[in-house]
Amino acid sequence: MKRPLGVSIIGYFYIFGAVVLLFTAIFYQADADAISISERFGVSILPERMMRIVLALFSLLMVYGYMRLKRWGFWLFVSYSVLFGLVSSVIATNHPQQPFIGNVVFSVIVLIYTIYVKGVFFTTAERGQPI
Repeated sequence: MKRPLGVSIIGYFYIFGAVVLLFTAIFYQADADAISISERFGVSILPERMMRIVLALFSLLMVYGYMRLKRWGFWLFVSYSVLFGLVSSVIATNHPQQPFIGNVVFSVIVLIYTIYVKGVFFTTAERGQPI
């Protein structure tokens, strides 16, 4: 089955985001953000650099499954979009800054589109047909 264009675009955005997270894990300045990523996800006991690396590696794994149209990639992506959207919406109510509101909007768009094209994740290819 051919991968939809929207899945490719969303996947490339997430790959770019994971690369940026890895880059910022190397060149991280502790006082640059008002709220660190580990605090956003409620695991402030983890060092910020480790959290960025773990989140980037998880994102790359999730995007691999998503862009290969795997069922587990679909479910990871839906779960991540819901979790990240909820976290961003809670933070947006306390800190009405554009990045948090933008994260909520992007998570909702990704979630709606992913559910819209969910059929491509749950079809099986016939023998000899490329996936």
